Amino acid sequence: MSTKVIALANQKGGVGKTTTAVNLAACLAKRRQNILLIDLDPQANATSGLGLAKEEGGSIYSALLGEADVRTLVKPTSVKKLHMIPSELDLAGCEVAIARMDNYLHCLKNALRPLVEQDEYDFILFDCPPSIGILFMNALYATDSVVIPMQAEYLALEGLSVILSVINQVRDAGNPNLKIEGIVMTMCDLRTNLAQQVVDEVEKYFGDSIYKTLIPRTVRLSEAPSYGQTITQYAPLSKGATAYKNLAREFLKRQKPTPATGTESAQIISVPGANPDSLESAAEIGLAESSEDTTF
Repeated sequence: MSTKVIALANQKGGVGKTTTAVNLAACLAKRRQNILLIDLDPQANATSGLGLAKEEGGSIYSALLGEADVRTLVKPTSVKKLHMIPSELDLAGCEVAIARMDNYLHCLKNALRPLVEQDEYDFILFDCPPSIGILFMNALYATDSVVIPMQAEYLALEGLSVILSVINQVRDAGNPNLKIEGIVMTMCDLRTNLAQQVVDEVEKYFGDSIYKTLIPRTVRLSEAPSYGQTITQYAPLSKGATAYKNLAREFLKRQKPTPATGTESAQIISVPGANPDSLESAAEIGLAESSEDTTF
């Protein structure tokens, strides 16, 4: 299998994006996949979550500007088969520099070319910034597909409508084969009616695009990054560890061709009725009708 590039993206912050990027990457590596995780968020939470230092000049900044070979920026992690290009605060200034360049939306794709052609990794994963800016858009132009982590709350439906709109625009403007790899429901507590209602609403619009694995809200998942460890290192028998192991298994299963079509399961927004207006209306209806306590 040639290297597949996948972005974990949601412009809405606090949805478990970085937690999913780090732990999905680690669990895929545990399943004997060669993984490169690239931290594109200047906050560098994925970097510290894997126990790497935030070093000046250690991010992908110089490669984006064409001043360094991206292969020289790759660092090993404490997880076998998982490598990383870390982030640091200086990456925040990268957008201004990139904006002055020709073909500025393709800087990341051009920088990654040596890694993709080298075909050393099974998957290259991006942990995208939680805002729609130049780095975020570069990630969408450079990727094959997108995994969207989404919190099990009604307001997250509005955020989902925004990123779907952006993905459609990128597809029309220069990355026509961009697909939705899947939507991951995070911070789930199905003991509450609210969480179950949100999961049901998203399944209604997106069907099989939703991963069956639901990521629970747990203290262990919140604690692990402060120790620079993945959930499987910090609490290997916890519910969070089990969930991400299951997600990795489900993720890899989707990479196999289906018997009927011989195509991958990643979809180009294929579910009828999945449009931003419908999703925003669903969110408004849910907020009006729900009387449940939303504290998980």
